[in-house]
Order: sequence, then structure tokens, then C-alpha cells
Amino acid sequence: MDWGRAKNVLIYAFLLLNLVLGYQLWNDVREQADTSLDFASLSESTQKVMKEKSIQLLCQIPSITPQLPKITYQYLNGENIGPQIGLEDKIESQLIFRDKDLVSALKVPIPQIGNYQYDPQGSEYMTKSEMERVKEAGAAGRFVMHALVDQKWPLFNDQLELFYSEQRIIAYRYSPIQIVTSGTGDEESQKMMPASNALKTLVERHIPPGSAIKDIQLGYYGQVYNSESQIAAPSWRFTLESGEMYYVQGISGDVTVTSPKSEKEKE
Repeated sequence: MDWGRAKNVLIYAFLLLNLVLGYQLWNDVREQADTSLDFASLSESTQKVMKEKSIQLLCQIPSITPQLPKITYQYLNGENIGPQIGLEDKIESQLIFRDKDLVSALKVPIPQIGNYQYDPQGSEYMTKSEMERVKEAGAAGRFVMHALVDQKWPLFNDQLELFYSEQRIIAYRYSPIQIVTSGTGDEESQKMMPASNALKTLVERHIPPGSAIKDIQLGYYGQVYNSESQIAAPSWRFTLESGEMYYVQGISGDVTVTSPKSEKEKE
């Protein structure tokens, strides 16, 4: 065997591999830069208000502004909070949510779980009634997931709760839903306001001084009424370190606030 030639082939192969990996890394960084903005990208007036009110921004600002329609959806069992169901075979969960492992393990008791997405912010903060549900399940805490619209956008109104204790999922609670997009064509969709514009509205009129914004996410949200069908609109959700969540309707700009300290929602 010609060892010199083989050595050269290996060197060229490693160089080619490094080039491919380098290109992939550069492409990932570029995609991340294309989908998020930072504090410096905000308008001077917004930056000024945030500095005056000592409002901190601890996350990136999404730059996407998709064209999305409002949706209608129905709770198949007629209520937005389903019954608690205990698991005979407890499922290992570790101390953090392991998306793929848990989803795979829960497909038998919850066949629809593949169309749900884990929400770390919703899992961290709980209202009094949510804490009561955790206590009722005999659990130490819960993981929260939301049904996805078009397999991409979380419906924040909908919750699948996975209750855990001693690093095992012991019970769950959810109400199956059917999601129907209200429009059949582009004429029913409207372009979202940028997250930076929604942030401007919040810091100027709603978020109290000294707050810290830790997460910004796009999804669907709407008031839940005592009716068969519910309506939700594309909305930006801003989560503060205090646990308060501000939902800014992406088309009208209407603001709704939910707080773990209160069961009420404020417009």
C-alpha cells in the first residue's frame, strides 16, 4: 500500500469535512441572525423609554412577520380543562423536560401529543388554580404543552399538563381540541405587526418600570368564552421575570395581561 498517497487522501478528506462543517456553522449563525434582533435594533425612542423605566431585555426579538389568519377551534369534550388522568405506568422524566423521549413514551395514553409543543415559560409560572391542580395530582410540579396550529404556532389558550413527582410523570390533564383555520385563502390572512412594534407599545403603556422581559414568542391567543366555538388571533407573547405574560394581538395591537398572582385577565 502507498502510505504517502493514503495519508494525502486522509488529509484532503479532513479538509473537506472541515469546510462542510464550517459552512454549516456559518449558515446556522446567519439563519439565527436573520430571525432575531437585539436591543440596538429598536428605535431610539423605544430605547430611551426602556432606559428611563429601567426595563431590561433579556432575550432576542424575533424579526419574523408572517401572514397569518385568525382561527376557530372547539374543545371536543365541551370544556377547556379536561379531567385529571393518572398513569398506571409512571414515566421517567428527569428534572427537565425531554421533548422527544417523553413524547414517544406518552403516545399511547395521549395519541395527539405529537402535535403539542413544550412551553418552559408556562411550566414555570402557575396561577392559584393551576397550583391546586398540581396539589390535587399529588405532584411536585408540571410540564405545560400547547397544541400547534399548522404544526408550527402554539395555541396559548390550550394546555396539556403533565404532572411529575420524583422525576416521573404520574398524571396528565388536557381537553382535546379541533383547530379550524377561519380563512381558506390569503385574503383571510393579514401580515403581523413586528415584535419590535409590539414591544414599543408595551414599554410605553403597559410594562411597569423595573421589569425584565425574558421571552418573546409568536403564537395564537384569544379570550375563552362560554360557547361551542372559540376564536384566537396571531399574537406576540411577552413573558416577564415576574411571571406576568402580555399578549399583543398581532393585527389590532390589543393587549391582554395574565398574571400568576391573579386569576383574572386584564385588557
